[in-house]
Amino acid sequence: MSEADQDPESEDNGLDPGRMYVVTGGRTGTGARAALDLVTLIVTKSEPQPTTQPEAAGILRMCESPLSVAEISAYTSLPISLVTVILADLLEDKHVEARAPVPKALLPERALIEAVMHGLQQL
Repeated sequence: MSEADQDPESEDNGLDPGRMYVVTGGRTGTGARAALDLVTLIVTKSEPQPTTQPEAAGILRMCESPLSVAEISAYTSLPISLVTVILADLLEDKHVEARAPVPKALLPERALIEAVMHGLQQL
């Protein structure tokens, strides 16, 4: 099988599986410790300590402004599964805060929009 035939989803972004095992402590999921989905917003509550793992320290520095779990994964080039385990640890240690995503604004009624459009056309 040539490189062109390989499935890009099967790649591990060049990460060493041994390093990923060390970072997660061998865990593959967050379990019941944290309910994180791709749109959960993460915000840093504390600065990284000198003993913080590089991946976690990078996430802490990155999340001074709220970022979603999906954005963190994209910016760090780490798999979502690895990011969620790191975030669960950071949440447990109270280094980050997880927030629900901002809800969509309620749209005004169609009649109001049509009335505004009609008024603008009259100008």
